[in-house]
Parts: sequence; C-alpha cells; structure tokens
Amino acid sequence: MPSVVAVVGMLSIALTGCSPAPAEGAGNKGLQVVATTTQVADFTRNVVGQATGVHVTQLIQPNQSVHSYDPSAADLTALARADVLIENGLGLEEWLDDSVTASGFSGKIIHSAVGIDVLHDDGGDDGEAGHHAGNPHVWTDAANAEIMVHNITAGLSAADPGKAELFGANADRYEADLRALDAWIRADVAQVPRSQRLLVSNHDALGYFTAAYGITYVGSVIPSFDDNAEPSAAEIDRLVAAIRKTGAKAVFSEASVNPKAAETISREAGVTVYSGDDALYVDSLGPAGSAGATYVAAQVHNVRRITTSWGATPLPLPERLGDL
Repeated sequence: MPSVVAVVGMLSIALTGCSPAPAEGAGNKGLQVVATTTQVADFTRNVVGQATGVHVTQLIQPNQSVHSYDPSAADLTALARADVLIENGLGLEEWLDDSVTASGFSGKIIHSAVGIDVLHDDGGDDGEAGHHAGNPHVWTDAANAEIMVHNITAGLSAADPGKAELFGANADRYEADLRALDAWIRADVAQVPRSQRLLVSNHDALGYFTAAYGITYVGSVIPSFDDNAEPSAAEIDRLVAAIRKTGAKAVFSEASVNPKAAETISREAGVTVYSGDDALYVDSLGPAGSAGATYVAAQVHNVRRITTSWGATPLPLPERLGDL
C-alpha cells in the first residue's frame, strides 16, 4: 500500500476541479465527519443515528490493523472535505498527523479519549488522556467507551448545534446500552474465582479490560502495544513458561492478527488456542454479519469466549442488548 507521501499527488488530482467546501454543516454538503478506527466510527454512528445531513466516513476497515493502516487517496480526499475528524488518540493513529497535513484538513478534531485515565505498560496511569503516550486501547473497558461517546456527542453538537438535541438523545440511549454491557461483563466474569481469571492474548491491547474486570493478564504473544511487532524466541519461551506456571488454559488470537504465533505458543504450552471465528475482536471490529460487527457485539463475543475458556457458562444478556 502506498505511503502518505506517495498518495499526496493522487490526492491533488482527485481534488482538481472541486469547488471550495462550504462552511461546516452548511448547504447540501451537510456535516462531513471522518472517524478513524472501527470502534470510534461505531460510537459515532450511534450518536448520529438517523440524523439527516450528516455523513460519516470510516477510515480503518473491519479486521484491519490500525497499526499497519496506510491511507489511500480516497481516505485523504475524505479528510480534505471533512468538517470534523474524530480520533481515538493516545498515539494509536500514528499515521494521522501526516494524513491531516497531506490532506489539508482544517476542520474540528474530536479527541474521544479525553478524560480517561491512561495506563502504561508498568500498570500505572498518567492522569487524564491527552496526546501523550500510553496504552491507547482504552475502549476495551466499556466504562471508557461511555466516556468516548460523551466526548463525541459534545464535539458533534458543537459542530452542528441544530442537531445537538438529537445527538444527545441518541447518546443517552447508547450510553444506557454500554452501562448494561458493563454490568453484564462484571456479572459474567464474577462467576469465576479471581485466581482462575487468567488471560493470554495476541498483543498488549487488553490492559484496560483486565484492570476493569479483575482479570490477571498472564502475557501476550506480541509483547507490544503494536500488533505488527514480532516476538523473539526468548519472549516466546518466557510466555510458555508463564502459561505453565499460572495454569492458564488458553491463548487467544485476534481477528485482525495472523494467528500463527498464537497457535505455535498454544502447542508448546499444551493449551487451547482460540482463533478463526473464536478469535477476539480487539484492535478492530469485524465486518457486517460477523460476531464482532459492532462494539457491543464484539465485547459480548470476547467475554463469552473468555469465560467459556475458564469453564463457565456465559450469562444471558440483558434485554436491552437484544439477541447477540
């Protein structure tokens, strides 16, 4: 895939002949919104709902790694025409600054993770989220997802005040869903004694999830926030030893990551590997029709697989979350 620099020329051609964009939310163009990740885009669509005159463009596609993403000319064109850009932040979208510069985007930026306590690889936090470094996978805790939705709602309402009431009503309904999800996860996990809540996953992306729900994170196949990193032989040996020592029963691959390393480690450790349709949705949601097509569905899928690996039977979902 071409780099950001390589597509600048294509972007210039794509925009040739385009008339200047009207003011945000004005005219027939409506409010043009670009959301970076699959999770941020899903939150945004829930806030926008059926609002007319609001168009949401999602950059990262289902089962695509945010760490290896490289924008196309079409992506940069969407950014160039956007009134609002919604990001996860915390350094997750390493490519975003270059993309904004290359596209000439000059609209409003909504930092959806503002107000979330940021975890670091030492297990500590660094206060409220901003643009500083830290574990960027904040959405894996459903309570953090609610904060992100609140930030997105506030930003969109400021960008299009005429729709603020509608955005707020949509957000209220969705935030109630997220609170129901959070309560269900806590109850489901609580079926298992804390000493048995052990998790091994593909990369260091579930720190907020494990901290929020009382789970011991044994280790990751890729010991990095970046799912493109490669584990060394020594790191593989250490993880296999940790699995055997703790008694962890499974290794979880992720839908957007090649499962080969996870499968190798599971064989060496003599435990079950969850991959394919049983893989977790972490860095990316899945395509329409998959078990991880939405944030809520992905969290339900993940928790069901994890608690099943511990020998528990997942609890029924609350009625408001529907039949997932």
